[in-house]
Amino acid sequence: MPTRILLVDDHAIIRQGLSSLLEKQPDIEVVGSVEDGRQAVDTVRKIVPDLVIMDISMPNLNGIDAARKIVEEISNVKIIALSIHSSRRFVAEMLKAGASGYILKDCLFGELMEAIKTVLGGGIYLSPKIASVVIDDYVQRLSKQYQPNGPTLSDREREVLQLLAEGKSTKQIALQIHVSSKTIESNRRNIMDKLKINSVAELTKYAIREGITPLEQ
Repeated sequence: MPTRILLVDDHAIIRQGLSSLLEKQPDIEVVGSVEDGRQAVDTVRKIVPDLVIMDISMPNLNGIDAARKIVEEISNVKIIALSIHSSRRFVAEMLKAGASGYILKDCLFGELMEAIKTVLGGGIYLSPKIASVVIDDYVQRLSKQYQPNGPTLSDREREVLQLLAEGKSTKQIALQIHVSSKTIESNRRNIMDKLKINSVAELTKYAIREGITPLEQ
């Protein structure tokens, strides 16, 4: 049986390029290609791939929160992050969310294949360019049950925050995540109270700074 892979990236050319390269491998089948984290979660629920290769900075739902949702629901699906971000914070948060691999977008295809082999074999793969910088910090934070600085938002609050920062109205958000407008208003008040922020503009800055939403939309 070939390894069934789902590709998730908001740039179509990256998905197309990866798909073309992966489909040439004898034991790999690309079973899906979607453009954001929300579509990734929905698609994983439907087709349950063996592996998800996923960007971090995406609209609607970022890769960190999407990975967390996927792992919580279907724990045997492996996730590799493919990102431009090399900072410790992004790597640590993605691994905490449940990803088993993290590689940079400037890597060669051979490195991606090595990551796939390692992750499917039950290991964790970090790009050599970031491993030496990240691993000590990650182990220390994990051993101390590291929590992000500042207030902790719930998964739903992070989801609503991302959509607010991306310019969605209360009604649009309510329709998208299937709750009432009153619920979204309540979520927004809670987010602002927790973060001590009084405007959507400041919420947007916070969401970008924390990697909850991409800088470019």
